Amino acid sequence: MAKKTDADGAEVNEARLSGKRISEWPEDERPREKLLRRGPEALTDAELLAIFLRIGTRGKTAVDLARDLLQEYGSLRALLHAPRERFTQSKGMGDAKYTQLMAVLEMGRRHLKEELGRNNALTSPDLTRNYLTALMAGYSHEVFACLLLDNQHQVIRFEPLFRGTIDAASVYPREVVKLALDYGAAAIIFAHNHPSGLTQPSEADKQITQRLKQALALMDIRVLDHFIIGDGDRPYSFAENGLL
Repeated sequence: MAKKTDADGAEVNEARLSGKRISEWPEDERPREKLLRRGPEALTDAELLAIFLRIGTRGKTAVDLARDLLQEYGSLRALLHAPRERFTQSKGMGDAKYTQLMAVLEMGRRHLKEELGRNNALTSPDLTRNYLTALMAGYSHEVFACLLLDNQHQVIRFEPLFRGTIDAASVYPREVVKLALDYGAAAIIFAHNHPSGLTQPSEADKQITQRLKQALALMDIRVLDHFIIGDGDRPYSFAENGLL
């Protein structure tokens, strides 16, 4: 029987397994056993999501439900960052699953922050992009944050500074300078997200960046970059676009 290839490129004989409980599947095709035997990287998005879901719905296995959800949202990323109101309206989902999902995402963020601690340096713009995207993408509200770095560009601290709509009146350079001095930072990278998904800077974004750069320069603290994180677009770098 011909095999179909899912979105991850893994071959799954859907027809042969259709209508069967996962416990009736061949052991090497059950998501949990497959993960234990071959590692999580061997699983498709649907299989990983099925392990998280644990159970399906009437007439559907957890894998079936996972595939339906991925088709509904278009991607795993979109599903993981769906607003609570939409997520809980999906079949088989509810507040319990939403809180579990939020806990998993937050553990991932905190793990990443620990991985890029004082013993790890941000050695390239792409590494910084990936780090900030993992921390900030998907927020439903705007967050303005900074990365404090030492003179070797090792991360001292990631610090959210402000929440809500960011404008010139809500950013206080004096507080940012004090934070950098308190932690002995030699350099700083700013970042904020645009929940709309668009990453082009506004005039207010440009003005805020220049105000912060000038205030920090008085303390000999360098502003290396300012990234705007969207949901889908490549993060925008002020430095790469000549705005610093």
